[in-house]
Amino acid sequence: MKNSKLDYNLITLLLLLFITSCIAIYTAQEFGQYEGNFLFRQVSWYFIGFGMILGVMYLDSEQIFRLNWFIYSLSLFLLIALILSPESIAREINGAKSWFQIPGIGSIQPAEFTKISLIICLSYLIQKHHNKYVDKTLKTDFILLIKMGAATLLPILLIMKQPDLGTSLVLMCIFIGILFVSGITWRIIGVIFIICVLIASGIFYLVFLNPELLQLMGIKTFQLGRIYAWIDPESYQSGEGYNLTKALLAIGSGAFYGYRGDGVYVPEAHTDFIFSVIASKFGFLGSSILITIYFLLISSMVKLAIDVKNSFESYLCAGAVSMIFFHIFENIGMNIGLLPITGIPLPFISYGGSSLMGNMLAMGLIFSISYRKRAYMFD
Repeated sequence: MKNSKLDYNLITLLLLLFITSCIAIYTAQEFGQYEGNFLFRQVSWYFIGFGMILGVMYLDSEQIFRLNWFIYSLSLFLLIALILSPESIAREINGAKSWFQIPGIGSIQPAEFTKISLIICLSYLIQKHHNKYVDKTLKTDFILLIKMGAATLLPILLIMKQPDLGTSLVLMCIFIGILFVSGITWRIIGVIFIICVLIASGIFYLVFLNPELLQLMGIKTFQLGRIYAWIDPESYQSGEGYNLTKALLAIGSGAFYGYRGDGVYVPEAHTDFIFSVIASKFGFLGSSILITIYFLLISSMVKLAIDVKNSFESYLCAGAVSMIFFHIFENIGMNIGLLPITGIPLPFISYGGSSLMGNMLAMGLIFSISYRKRAYMFD
């Protein structure tokens, strides 16, 4: 039996994403939409992020397991404090009160760190449950489902209070991803899937035939507008569909090798729509390379989740994979018009300190597990 060393494949992939992010943000700055050097800030956030990875690597899975309730409680406290904070500390931006304004540092979004706390909390709950209930039954599986649901619902309610639909969807995806590896019987998971399909069908019915009822339930007009603009962006290109039509034009202009002119102006080019900048500047070839890097990153994390012998570590890996995969799928999907626009950034590429820190913390968990993974002679 021996200890594994650093996973240089993961390190290489992370460095490639860092280089890609720098090139993409530098290209996006050419549009001059905002003042300031976003590239310098992103490089600074990356160095802080690499330090956070080293910090998380210092903790093993047993220490993370013991710190679960402290981490989860702290994340809830920050969400509640955000809601109660005055405008001087947490002002509303684009209709959402999601950021603390810290002098000298900038804006910090607590919801990004809630994603990591939820991954740890759900993994903890599953591990403790299986330790307590060795013999599985439908009743014990249902008890576990209630525990996981309650732990997920509480931060979602606080985040929707901001409101932030995109982050809420990420938390739901983390829940679903860990649920699949939790050991809960597929009979219960199948029923949940059917219920989700019925709810989604009902929502689409209300969106197109009875939107007034959704507004009474708290759905904002601009959120409905995003769905309508997603279905028919050309009819809404002067309003909610403006960003999507510009992104589609930019992606189309890239062709195979990339557009060599000034490029198509894209709003929020350095954040939500940075994939369209990459597709425009480097074409289908550059976009495919980026997606390949993501594929290798996700597959390496999945392989680690399968190889580790500690169940708690497998759940942590599953949660990190679910979070990062959903970010990639949703962001690229909304850039190409496959999915509605939700404001979810592209992992490790989009500018943003909070989102990058959240992703780096997830990678810190992965590196911690990988570094301490043991290889057994008779595996």
